[in-house]
Amino acid sequence: MPDDGTHFPLPTKRKPSFPISADLRGYLRRYKREREIPVTYERLRAFQEVIPLTDEAGKPTLWDTVIYDSTEMPALNDALKEVYAWLKVDGDLSVVSHLYVDRVDFCTFGNSTPFRVRIVNAYNDNQDYFYVKKADASRIYGIELEHLLSPNRLNFLVQGDTLIEEHIAGIPGDMFITHWLGKRPELKAIRVAKELVKFNERCFVRLLGDMRSYNFVFVLTPDFEEAQIRIRAMDFDQQSYDGRKNFYLPQFFKDNYPLVRFCSKHLRPETAAQYRREEQTLILHRASLASERLGLLLHDMAHDPLAPIEKVHSLREGLAEFYHRTDYLRCESMGALIRQNLESIRRDIGKPVVPELVPE
Repeated sequence: MPDDGTHFPLPTKRKPSFPISADLRGYLRRYKREREIPVTYERLRAFQEVIPLTDEAGKPTLWDTVIYDSTEMPALNDALKEVYAWLKVDGDLSVVSHLYVDRVDFCTFGNSTPFRVRIVNAYNDNQDYFYVKKADASRIYGIELEHLLSPNRLNFLVQGDTLIEEHIAGIPGDMFITHWLGKRPELKAIRVAKELVKFNERCFVRLLGDMRSYNFVFVLTPDFEEAQIRIRAMDFDQQSYDGRKNFYLPQFFKDNYPLVRFCSKHLRPETAAQYRREEQTLILHRASLASERLGLLLHDMAHDPLAPIEKVHSLREGLAEFYHRTDYLRCESMGALIRQNLESIRRDIGKPVVPELVPE
């Protein structure tokens, strides 16, 4: 993951929210992403009080616990349980009667200003979360592309201008860097480095930007010999909006530089190039399995103005130079650029591996 003289991307201004087009809404209905649900984002905005939420060490977090009018709470709790049932068990309320809403939190940080709902099992105190956000077309495209092109599956629901997202569990990247990276003998360094290369490639191909360390999580799975590691994006706000090529490469963010150095220490360029090619091959397999659905999504995305045209043109020039393909210069949308990225790696499969995105 070399620093080729290009500086890490600077923080961008707040991205505007894009409305859901008629075509995208038709796609969501077709694949049962749109449902009639009893809670809207605006309904949750009608809270009466806020209490700052602290972590286990008593330090302030970015969240506030919100309190609603006592006459509203019983109906709102039932409605939130129903939303959870639609998210998890296709609306079957018979299997969620023992659950209760423990807390609703609100965050003013970031573009989506989300609500986080904590659901608890009354029998065993097991807890889960889901999020209620303002619906934004680019975020929806980002989640759906993650669902189709990554090894991860995501559930979400849309109704009108409300977006419901399931919780993505894992160790936040910034916490992993501070407390886990190179400090846990049970985590084999080469597996961490391998997943970093693969995650870098997934974000780049599907144009998911702003993957700073606090926007992704590490998921650890114990194996019979050593733990397996996967990195999952958990913020899809910056899907295909920026015009800078490096904005879609996690390796170029200053927050992630400890991870870049870690890769440089533990991976040879040839090995990193191998892992990059492995992920490209898997992306093409996923795209093939979901070809009809992905084709419809990219068609709708190509007709949605998800970024100013000057950003599209800037990005297409960067990608044309990177992949050595002038076909990019005909693209007029972010959806068309993702399609070209998939075509670029399809053409490269079978060619000699060139170690471009590798540690120095």
